[in-house]
Amino acid sequence: MKLDFYKYHGTGNDFILIDNRDNKFIPAQELVALLCHRRFGIGADGLILLNQMPGYDFGMEYYNSDGNESTMCGNGGRCIVAFADFLSLSPEPVRFIAADGEHTGIVLGSKGDTWHVKLSMNDVEGYRILHGDHILDTGSPHLVRFVKDAEHIDVVSEGRAARYLDEFQPGGINVNFVEEKGGGIFVRTYERGVEDETLSCGTGVTASSLVYAGIRQFNEGMIPVMTRGGSLSVHFKKKDTGFTGIWLEGPATKVFHGTMDI
Repeated sequence: MKLDFYKYHGTGNDFILIDNRDNKFIPAQELVALLCHRRFGIGADGLILLNQMPGYDFGMEYYNSDGNESTMCGNGGRCIVAFADFLSLSPEPVRFIAADGEHTGIVLGSKGDTWHVKLSMNDVEGYRILHGDHILDTGSPHLVRFVKDAEHIDVVSEGRAARYLDEFQPGGINVNFVEEKGGGIFVRTYERGVEDETLSCGTGVTASSLVYAGIRQFNEGMIPVMTRGGSLSVHFKKKDTGFTGIWLEGPATKVFHGTMDI
């Protein structure tokens, strides 16, 4: 079988995207892991299928690079909105279903192979504090830890240690190291399923921004976020003990298009 695929990235968080509206691609764990392998496959942090979904413009099915189906991916969500625009799938805004429910995607503009995308995120009820860290779910579970010098944190070793704590098993947790910087925050993330640091994590950036807003007692607004892969922003409104009106905004770039025999 010849696989037609596209490679996209959202601030360095890279994905294989497949138009699977014909349901021809069967995402076996070993195959997905091979395609995502950076030496033996195409190479990516994850693989995303754009599926037919009655009542919506499409469905988003996301797999981590280990080949296992996972929860919501914020940067992947922005990339699939850009991909849908590239495919001229429907007029915007688009409505789609992901692992955590319905999302809306808006293309704010495009230039060349880069789209500027705003993605709605689900309401968040709030966060809890465990051993000084902040725990919340923004479509995927996240631990947010504030540090003084995020640039020099050993993200892999410290992130892996927290990811496998007994409190978060069996699924584990994503771990974010956050530093207040330049009127916003700088975030580095260890992602479960990738089992490494990624250059950016959309749900992690969202989680970090909401915790930062809560600590700073911001009622609404926009948090600018720097990651190793680029800049994002998170919009929000305070709601009781949680947050609503959450949007993740930033670039999504098409890297290349290819085919592969599988």
